[in-house]
Amino acid sequence: MKKIIAVAAVVSLSLLQSRSDGQQVSANKLDSKWSALAGEWRGEGSGSPGSGAGTSSFQFDLQKQVLVRRSHSEYPAAGGRPATVHDDLMVIYPGTGEGSRAIYFDNEGHVIEYTATWSAAGDTLTFLSKPTSGAPQFRLIYKKVDAQTLTVAFEMAPPGQNEFKPYVSGRLKRTKEG
Repeated sequence: MKKIIAVAAVVSLSLLQSRSDGQQVSANKLDSKWSALAGEWRGEGSGSPGSGAGTSSFQFDLQKQVLVRRSHSEYPAAGGRPATVHDDLMVIYPGTGEGSRAIYFDNEGHVIEYTATWSAAGDTLTFLSKPTSGAPQFRLIYKKVDAQTLTVAFEMAPPGQNEFKPYVSGRLKRTKEG
């Protein structure tokens, strides 16, 4: 419970405070293209952790000021690896200019700050972390297949390199409208 309160406090403070570069976070709500993600999703995928299945939800909160994504994935034991469970939470919020921002937390202790941009056609959403010296860079990509289906890919670029390599990818089917 203390962990949930701490995460909520950090997210709340980060949204209320000025950004470190002196710009204020936009008071605008997320625009309508984000509604395409709202709802509950079920999927399967594979990659470095093995093959697995899971669920995701995207729900607007704070009068559509933020979109909260929660994900749960389970990977069964295989090839000498133990079964694993991955849970994460990402809060997406309006940034300055045209892009949006996101902050990600998971049960392994990772915290990732992203910029989020939609393609001109509005069918691809890319979350990109800032390059940080000595640390990998991350990219999370959602592509609309149709109104009820998304593909998702999580990629990493090793420290100091620009080439992203797949870590896990999958396909999501909507199970409930948002």
